[in-house]
Amino acid sequence: MIRRDRTETSLKKMNKILSKNSIASKILSDIGSFYINLSGNTSRITVKNSELVDSYLNSKKKGIFAAWHSQLILTAFKHKCMDICALVSKSKDGEYLAGILNNLKFKTVRGSTSSGATRSLLKLIVHAKKGLSIAITPDGPKGPKHKVRNGVIFLAQKTGLPIIPIGSALSKKIIFNSWDNFQLPLPFAKAAIVYDKPFFVSPNDSLDIKAKELENILNRITLQAKEIIG
Repeated sequence: MIRRDRTETSLKKMNKILSKNSIASKILSDIGSFYINLSGNTSRITVKNSELVDSYLNSKKKGIFAAWHSQLILTAFKHKCMDICALVSKSKDGEYLAGILNNLKFKTVRGSTSSGATRSLLKLIVHAKKGLSIAITPDGPKGPKHKVRNGVIFLAQKTGLPIIPIGSALSKKIIFNSWDNFQLPLPFAKAAIVYDKPFFVSPNDSLDIKAKELENILNRITLQAKEIIG
């Protein structure tokens, strides 16, 4: 308990220092994006069911990529440089993440599907109308873990874009003691990414019912990814 408290205090001090130093913040983002590329390029990644979404995406159509918050890093590596706009929280950690994603050629919108949700979703809808795909962690930014919030369903309903469910797993990783048990991939890992077919939401669908359906899909394909890496 003491060790955890000291770590949290150190992180808060580091956040305060870096928030006042744009150069230090940029360096941290550069290190983060370098590490993501290092871990991704040295890992053996098995991709399953990509044919379920390839035919849709290859016809120059767009989608809303959805993966659990804990799986963000591997998912970001796999989908970099794909004309995707990602929703990133307004927190200090989100500031570094936005810098990392920008280095990986994502566009970013700062906000969440909880605090200031309407404004964030409207910004994403604008980007979708400009022809970009959207990336969102449906249980972020604060959880509950592996519970789909209605924001991603509302976004699919208003844009007409399908949700592209993504599950992943890693054989080598550091698991943080955070609300989502965030996973930091280690280099030379065995990894798996599993897709499910595009998930459409019609104008008359219940947001709660569709959120539960998507939640079940994401949990199922995450389990499939774990089975692949053994």
